[in-house]
Amino acid sequence: MIPNYKNIHNRFKINGVHLDKEALFQLAYSSIKEGEVYEKELGEFLLDWLDDKETIQLTTSGTTGTPKIITIKKEAMVHSAIATGNFFDLHPQDKALLCLSARYIAGKMMIVRAMMLGLELDLIAPSSHLDDLLSHKIYDFVAIVPLQAENSLDKLNQFKKIIIGGAKVSDDLALKIRDLNAKIYETYGMTETITHIAAKRVGETYFNTLEHVIITSDDRNCLVIDAPIISDEKIVTNDIVEIHNVKQFKWLGRYDNVINSGGVKLFPEQIETKLVSKIPNRFFITGLPDAVLGTKVVLVIEGKEQKIAPTIFDILDKFEKPKDILFLTEFVETETKKINRIQTLEKIKVV
Repeated sequence: MIPNYKNIHNRFKINGVHLDKEALFQLAYSSIKEGEVYEKELGEFLLDWLDDKETIQLTTSGTTGTPKIITIKKEAMVHSAIATGNFFDLHPQDKALLCLSARYIAGKMMIVRAMMLGLELDLIAPSSHLDDLLSHKIYDFVAIVPLQAENSLDKLNQFKKIIIGGAKVSDDLALKIRDLNAKIYETYGMTETITHIAAKRVGETYFNTLEHVIITSDDRNCLVIDAPIISDEKIVTNDIVEIHNVKQFKWLGRYDNVINSGGVKLFPEQIETKLVSKIPNRFFITGLPDAVLGTKVVLVIEGKEQKIAPTIFDILDKFEKPKDILFLTEFVETETKKINRIQTLEKIKVV
């Protein structure tokens, strides 16, 4: 039997052109030879996908540690693409947009979905602002990150269904996009799960898992993912969750980031989402040693030192309010432009 990943849907298009396997090879070579950076990344992925290997190597984002290379079965990526198609009711000839780098899993999976589901995929250069690059065309489906959504609010009604991943959707962003005509979903996933394994409409409490996923939690209350079609082993995460049932969960925060201050457990991510509309600079919440509390809550802001009005913390609960505010000229970033908290905290210790 021919593996599914060797088949290309006969309705699949890139930039309006039907592409079979031979045409994909030609596109890959020309993109690598003559294309812009994002086109070269597309070409490199296509060559990896079309070779004789059953697996492909992916690099994790490095958000919570050192980036690492993992090996994923191409057939598992196909199963993930089909599950996404079923969850979001995607059909052949639906129009999709790729505005993420094909270097990382989110961009790669948009291409795989298009090839397997027969989507008509348009490509534009990855940018935090879609306004300058996007035409007036209406699309059925797109995957973006929160920064793109924040910077392109006027363009989001050009999409019927939007998935937002890569970082949590803040309460402030959720308020800005909740009344748009598009159906907008926040996704949960990582490179190891071959992009998202769950999604929820923006504003809803619980993530709903895709059809191939069953969830439990371990003794740390961290999410454990059982998805045999994408992984031979259960995937144990460092994400603390509240399990609603075997198909639904609420994300609370990262186990690595939890602050135990005076015996009270605090989730930095929940504090950050309350403050995001009140602090213009990039920032994050962390815990640093304290003689009385053991660990104290600290707000770290990127940029020059400035006066912060105490009233912005009125929205926080008593134990969530920062005991100190620190400023750093520049945060350390991961390759995917997320804040690398671990390395940034090392800079704080040096300072």
